[in-house]
Amino acid sequence: MSTLRFEAVKISLDRKPVQITEPTSRRSELYGLNVFNLSSLKHFLPKDAYIAVIDATNHGKKIDRKVAENVASAMKAWAISKGATHYTHWFQPLTGGTAEKHDAFFEPAGDGTAIDKFDGGQLVQQEPDASSFPNGGIRNTFEARGYSAWDPTSPAFIIGTTLCIPTIFVSYTGEALDNKVPLLRALSAVDEAATEVARYFDKNVNKVIATLGWEQEYFLVDSALASTRPDLMMAGRLLLGHEAAKGQQLEDHYFGSIPERALAYMRELEIECIKLGVPVKTRHNEVAPNQFELAPLFEEANLAVDHNSLLMDIMSKVAGRHNFKVLFHEKPFAGINGSGKHNNWSLATDTGVNLLGPGKTPKSNLQFLTFFINTIKAVHDNADLLRASIASANNDHRLGANEAPPAIISVFIGKHLSQVLDELENVSDGNLSPEEKTELKLNVVGKIPEILLDNTDRNRTSPFAFTGNKFEFRAVGSSANCAKAMTILNLIVADQLYKFKIQVDDLIENKNMKKDDAIFNVLRELIKESKKIRFEGDGYSDEWVKEAEGRGLSNFKTTPEALKVMVHKNTLDLFEKHKIMNKIEVEARYEIELEEYIKKVQIEGRILGDISSNHVIPTAISYQNKLIENVQGLKDIFGKDFEQYASEQINLIKQISGHISSIMSNVEKMTEERKIANKIAHADKRADAYCNKVKPYFDIIRYACDKLELMIDDEIWPLTKYRELLFTR
Repeated sequence: MSTLRFEAVKISLDRKPVQITEPTSRRSELYGLNVFNLSSLKHFLPKDAYIAVIDATNHGKKIDRKVAENVASAMKAWAISKGATHYTHWFQPLTGGTAEKHDAFFEPAGDGTAIDKFDGGQLVQQEPDASSFPNGGIRNTFEARGYSAWDPTSPAFIIGTTLCIPTIFVSYTGEALDNKVPLLRALSAVDEAATEVARYFDKNVNKVIATLGWEQEYFLVDSALASTRPDLMMAGRLLLGHEAAKGQQLEDHYFGSIPERALAYMRELEIECIKLGVPVKTRHNEVAPNQFELAPLFEEANLAVDHNSLLMDIMSKVAGRHNFKVLFHEKPFAGINGSGKHNNWSLATDTGVNLLGPGKTPKSNLQFLTFFINTIKAVHDNADLLRASIASANNDHRLGANEAPPAIISVFIGKHLSQVLDELENVSDGNLSPEEKTELKLNVVGKIPEILLDNTDRNRTSPFAFTGNKFEFRAVGSSANCAKAMTILNLIVADQLYKFKIQVDDLIENKNMKKDDAIFNVLRELIKESKKIRFEGDGYSDEWVKEAEGRGLSNFKTTPEALKVMVHKNTLDLFEKHKIMNKIEVEARYEIELEEYIKKVQIEGRILGDISSNHVIPTAISYQNKLIENVQGLKDIFGKDFEQYASEQINLIKQISGHISSIMSNVEKMTEERKIANKIAHADKRADAYCNKVKPYFDIIRYACDKLELMIDDEIWPLTKYRELLFTR
């Protein structure tokens, strides 16, 4: 075993779990300890300022400068009482991560003393340098101005000694440079549209909130072992490496006893999350070795997105203290499960009703069907856009393999609800007779609570599945920011609900239909129009690929293919219609995501070329030389008869030579294709070149390297292997 690999494995085996002493307080008492939440606001703010902040949070009302000064003063007093020395505007640029620039409260007074300063202006707006963040051509590099502005709907929190204030991030000319601005606009759109429709059933509804409960999957790898793998450290996944003899075949890891060392990590992570108001609830082993999942309770979507971004940062920090590296990559190991971030989405009213949860009466069941069917129709009409929302170089590796949903967007609702929709589809046109209404409400709609109570089907191969009282968007990748998928989902549902309201009102006003009749008639047509998006079978099967093609459903297997819909005229019109993003902002994001794809494939190509040329080939040649010495020794002993004793060695030498030759020639070809791609001016054409000309060499080179791993003496193989990364506790 190579010295570096040997030392890393030895360090890993010597690891002992970090002992975490549980706090004496119950976790319920620790919840929100480091969050400037409503309780803190009430304690530190004057009553009128507190009411103004609540109105801003719940109704989007503007906060005036006087209230901002009050909030800043209260926030500073609270933060300093918690030991904070700095503050930062915490935002989510288009890098996929989070960003922060820390400033001290400390400021010289000019008379040899100093004061702690933090006023309303510093709370509401800052001017971080925007030149080095992705902008997709919105601004020139020399135009560095960008503004971060306070988002009062997401509470401030303290990490270490820094007060973090969630903010949006926009350019000097007003375009969104982050993931939060479009999300907030989409949430506002779905609130407005859903509220109008919900009032068909309850006039007391004044607000509808999109809720999100994400499930974060991840791998834990020993940090000493991870540091020996350049591909894992720089690309987040293994570009080389033969599968271990044992992977997840026995399904013995899933929901098994959590390893002691991993459990110690989880316990500290959960305590940190609880203090920051992230309501983590569930932890368990996932399917693959060293793969785990954690999930919180449902929250308002904007806050849930912030909490997931915050969580990923905390996870990495806590992991370092436990000598772990967290892998968020969607497919870090070939041949076993990748990681997703299932986005469980629903809509809730300010009257406490889940609009995707049927009630106990036909009226509330009709409300459920209205939002249920409209969501399916929204996905049907915008399936390609929804696919684009989860497109990335990382997720391309995951989709369609090892229990991940396929790239074909479809909706799974289960056989029982399918039967309900089939019966509704056959409802007669026009006004319903009293007998039809009774039969429909009692025998069809009235059965829904019973159906969902014990017969909620599950389909792990579906990218968008109904799971009882919510839709689960399973195709979102584990490293992704939830904001993009949630922006698109809430936008398309809002658009569909607006259309639905117009159709129903038209039937009521111009056809003299009663409200329920009008709703049933429109729903019946929506069921017919969206039927092709519903699929109950195996999403992995070749039959489904053929059937989906026959249905006219897209199958975009790569990110460059999937992203093209972002700049279609219909997409641009949709974004501008609901004021989510303008043409410049959408096209900028398209450019940014293409560039991110290009850079990731480019980086991986460079890493692969480096490892195979500077690690694998020299090791193969060294081992080959030992074999040659062995053959030469046999020849010296046995003379002309040596071949009968050395045939296997000679054959091995030939095989090694063949793989070395394959690696060298294909690395050279890959490098040349990369050079050609780099000269292509347009990002879309360059992305296509990297996808179709550069990336295919990855598997060819990997195949030869992985074959050499099986042939070469384990004692000299330089790279930490799958079995060591996945099964070292």
